[in-house]
Amino acid sequence: VQLQACGGGLVQAGGSLRLSCAASQRTFSNYDMGWFRQAPGKEREFVAAIKWSGSSTYYADSVKGRFTISRDNAKNTVYLQMNSLKPEDTAVYYCTTRRGRFSPSRSYTSITDYDYRGQGTLVTVSS
Repeated sequence: VQLQACGGGLVQAGGSLRLSCAASQRTFSNYDMGWFRQAPGKEREFVAAIKWSGSSTYYADSVKGRFTISRDNAKNTVYLQMNSLKPEDTAVYYCTTRRGRFSPSRSYTSITDYDYRGQGTLVTVSS
């Protein structure tokens, strides 16, 4: 499985960005998808996740109400719409995936419960 994230960049506080992550697996619709981020000098943290069926989404408290995760199974792509960006959102953002359908239930917020991770895309929010 290969994941290709893009859409990062430099934006002013209060602005918006949309990250995309294209996945290579043919049965994309059977896979849970997640976004994590890592700021300089900090540990990697959970941002958002979406169940393979699209029926459930999960968010970190720090982004709830500002970020929206979605998926387009026809395009094998997951998105992260980021609004009202803050300087503390500055980080490298990674998309992750694991097989969800027909698999045991696992945490959505722990990166160790995902099997694949793409290269990151840098988001910089200026004040």
